[in-house]
Amino acid sequence: MTDRPIELKPVGVVKTILSDDEVRESWHEGIDAEIEIFEQYAPALERIEGFSHLMVTFYLHETSAEQRQTLRARPKRYLRYGLKLEDLPLVGVFSLDSPHRPNPLGLTIVRLLSRRANTLTVGGLDAFNGTPVLDIKPYTPERCVSSFTLPDWFRLLQRHVEMPGSDPGHGA
Repeated sequence: MTDRPIELKPVGVVKTILSDDEVRESWHEGIDAEIEIFEQYAPALERIEGFSHLMVTFYLHETSAEQRQTLRARPKRYLRYGLKLEDLPLVGVFSLDSPHRPNPLGLTIVRLLSRRANTLTVGGLDAFNGTPVLDIKPYTPERCVSSFTLPDWFRLLQRHVEMPGSDPGHGA
């Protein structure tokens, strides 16, 4: 452990006309949005245009102090597929994408659609308007994981989502 305090400064901010609720509802596919990089960091974008995908790290600024105390939760996203809360497993937040966690950081892989000066237009982002962006990295072949495993509880939830008629836009 280091004695030095951790200091993170945003390098940019997410810009979208969508409401927070619309962003929440698009969790599976994400949204198209702009990431405005602050002028002093604009040189860091040099030659980024050739990458098809980027990894964006951001600060989940709407997470409350109480929500940061959450260590275990249920994957509530699956409620929209007709599951009941009591049917969802209670798991550690490091096993979830929940914004309720000790350090509210988000990480998303997005498609780079275009760059205009210090503004990136991206697809597949899952962040609210005004979300502070902490870092951007290119998605490169060595980051691609082709063989991985998933826990049984997660595979069961995924099977429920893939069932015919489980589209959240049709009922649940």
